[in-house]
Amino acid sequence: MSPHVITWTVAALATAGVIVRPLNLPEAIWAVAGAVLLVALGLISISDALAGVAKGTDVYLFLFGMMLLAEIAREEGLFAWLAAVATSHAKGSARRLFLLTYGVGTVVTIFLSNDATAVVLTPAVAAAVHTAKAEQPLPYLLICAFIANAASFVLPISNPANLVIYGSHMPPLLHWLPAYALPSAVSIAATYLVLRWTQRGVLGQKIASDVPVPVLSGAGKTAAIGIGMTAIVLLVASAFDIQLGLPTAVAGTATALVVLIRERKGPWLILKDISWGVLPLVAGLFVLVEALDKTGLIGIITTLLHNAAQRSAIWAAWGAGVVVAIASNLVNNLPTGLIAGNAVQNAHVPERITRAVLIGVDLGPNLSVTGSLATILWLTALRREGQTVSAGAFLKLGIIMMPPALLLAIGTALLVN
Repeated sequence: MSPHVITWTVAALATAGVIVRPLNLPEAIWAVAGAVLLVALGLISISDALAGVAKGTDVYLFLFGMMLLAEIAREEGLFAWLAAVATSHAKGSARRLFLLTYGVGTVVTIFLSNDATAVVLTPAVAAAVHTAKAEQPLPYLLICAFIANAASFVLPISNPANLVIYGSHMPPLLHWLPAYALPSAVSIAATYLVLRWTQRGVLGQKIASDVPVPVLSGAGKTAAIGIGMTAIVLLVASAFDIQLGLPTAVAGTATALVVLIRERKGPWLILKDISWGVLPLVAGLFVLVEALDKTGLIGIITTLLHNAAQRSAIWAAWGAGVVVAIASNLVNNLPTGLIAGNAVQNAHVPERITRAVLIGVDLGPNLSVTGSLATILWLTALRREGQTVSAGAFLKLGIIMMPPALLLAIGTALLVN
């Protein structure tokens, strides 16, 4: 067996471990084990593996900042307060609460990224449905997973994968919006309608209508201000083409320090509850991609994409968008985005193909639980709330959810000049 085949096999098995979680071990163990095995077998050098890890620095910083913000907000009661406010506005209607949750999820994804929706919003929604005394909370929690991907290409900052696809050629915000506003609106609307239809039976349940809204503490208000300021910082960073990781980490750290000093608390209370396993998971995935790159895989994909674009840009866009969407579920959209982004930039394809690829990377992961990092983060947050969703159950729903939104969004993007 050739070294290239062994590399592809190890990468496939590691990805399968992340998806299936044999022995119920955390996803990070399988990604890191795959990376270590590649180094041990001499399929990638230690220096190249470390270079792969280093490429994820911006992502690590971004995730650290978001997880810190989420934990400080949860600890200081911001989520419980938001839950009570949302539930009181629902006025005893499970359907109205569903719509309110979807709207909030859309806003959070657009301005704070899809990873923030998974990390920040999921605990808030869990608190809301608990406050509402909903017997079946899952429909509301599913919103956090699906909207995190469906609304993730409204702005460049809505998904870190967007920066990976365009690399150093990120369109200015005023060029981005005309290209992606309508496809995003279609994606958001289609995802809502299909999810609402699949959950129609459960949304007839009764929820509490008389919900007291607690007073938000000063520390909770500080956490809310910190999250709001983070959104502004990310928008400014995106406008000036600055990587988002460091600003997010600084904003999260500053917010946490202000709250902890104000409340005279030690940092351990916050740090111990952060899902640190996400960081080695991402690092392992970056090493796997680096190893695949060394086999010449990206060069092959670049050539295929270039030749397809020469024959027909429209059909190449459709094909690339759908293939990337499916591939994102097989190997996660982060490594898929890294590979596809390099291929798109090297092949110098027309803009419509780039749009289709980006939509495939962002929206395709709504098919499976391991399609995107946001969904993996959502699963982690879900477990902390005592809820579980199996890969099979999510896939059954994803098969209904993802294709209509994907095809409609790509089709709309191809109509935009």
